[in-house]
Amino acid sequence: MDSVNAASAKPHAVCIPFPAQGHINPMLKLAKLLHYRGFHITFVNTEHNHKRLLNSRGPNSLDGLPDFCFETISDGLPPSDADAAQDIPSLCESIPKNCLLPFCNLLSKLNDSSSSNVPPVTCIISDGGMTFTLKAAEKFGIPDVLFWTTSACGFLCYTKYSQLVERGLVPLKDANCLTNEYLDTTIDWIPGMKNIRLRDLPSFIRTTNSNDIMLNFLLNEIKGVLKASTIVLNTFDAFKRHVLDALSAILPRVYTVGPLQLMTDQIPNDGLKSICSNLLKEEPGCIGWLNSKQPNSVVYVNFGSTTVMTKQQLCEFAWGLANSKKTFLWIIRPDIVTGDSNILSPEFVQETKERGMLASWCPQEQVLKHPAIGGFLTHSGWNSTIESVCSGVPMICWPFFAEQHTNCRYSCTEWGIGMEIDSDVKRNEVEKLVKELMDGEKGKEMKKKAMDWKKKAEEATECGGSSQLNLDKLLNEVLLLK
Repeated sequence: MDSVNAASAKPHAVCIPFPAQGHINPMLKLAKLLHYRGFHITFVNTEHNHKRLLNSRGPNSLDGLPDFCFETISDGLPPSDADAAQDIPSLCESIPKNCLLPFCNLLSKLNDSSSSNVPPVTCIISDGGMTFTLKAAEKFGIPDVLFWTTSACGFLCYTKYSQLVERGLVPLKDANCLTNEYLDTTIDWIPGMKNIRLRDLPSFIRTTNSNDIMLNFLLNEIKGVLKASTIVLNTFDAFKRHVLDALSAILPRVYTVGPLQLMTDQIPNDGLKSICSNLLKEEPGCIGWLNSKQPNSVVYVNFGSTTVMTKQQLCEFAWGLANSKKTFLWIIRPDIVTGDSNILSPEFVQETKERGMLASWCPQEQVLKHPAIGGFLTHSGWNSTIESVCSGVPMICWPFFAEQHTNCRYSCTEWGIGMEIDSDVKRNEVEKLVKELMDGEKGKEMKKKAMDWKKKAEEATECGGSSQLNLDKLLNEVLLLK
């Protein structure tokens, strides 16, 4: 078979993530897995994020490989600062209205027989928040797999949003519900979840407006999800058995193929290693600095790619860390403080200069795997949570929005690997929890459980493990089905 015929015989997956960092990273990992299994890959970013990636990674960073290519579509929003993150509600309002046509045009272009080195598109892998792709898949007569990049427990909560509305629990009656004990209301009717409270559900329910953009976006996307034939999750069976059973009862096919970090670590060193997805520039030096530290001595602090806080909250975290006297690596994005400078006080910098390192971004997976890391102060995003599990690192959780609250609840009460910090953060509490995390009995218990979960994650991703078997099933039952 000549090279052209060999290329055209390959299955061709078009992968399209929701245009935010926490969604792009796992989608790229899944795309790499499929490429390793023999797929031609077209990875679709928005034009805005394509520019951001080029800015952060360099002008040749998205050249890809002959059979791993990058394409773009418009998100429908006006052009904005190429270095800036976009407003999530604006994206959620624009994407369902504006992305279907350019996406269909892209599929037609890829199927153009004149592009003889590109095989016809055989399947779509789309983010669970990009369900417009279901219409495109129907038009082109190909399967569309929805990859829900958040946690299984968060996903299960989203599937119950419509019932929360029907039961009159959402929207909230008035703003007082945010500050009185209303959010402590126990929800006892979600199968697979015990003792879950309203405050533990994804935060988009915390609105008094029935026309809230995010609430309605999720309600509409879940309608699409429930019509989908196949759902993929970045988790492993042993981690969320009851939740997965509940999801399997309402969805036709659910495949757990994670943790994707451990799955992709098994891909032999090849050209894929150079394909990365960080929208923010990583600062060099973090790993070298950690190399000089003792095992389990460093607190890693990172609130993710979208969390914002007030200057006062930043100050409380800073002095809590300083007063703990622990060594720390703190990632502070330039835009983490709302409408103000995030410059830390000279007194804090002076106090911690011998034991603290500040950076604007870092290679998080490498950092968490480093033996110097003893604990993680996190926003409880799913990528951060599952990466911490893969590294056996216990957490202090300060959830900001979306299903981070659900992840926090499960980390602290179900998995035993986290401690929650109050949303109204105070330096004394930060100091106390950091000391407990690094030196206390609770911290030791959490470390042991984190290592136990790490072992189970590794077992799931080994040859013959549940996630490897589920990936095989996904290919044979859906993606390669003729």
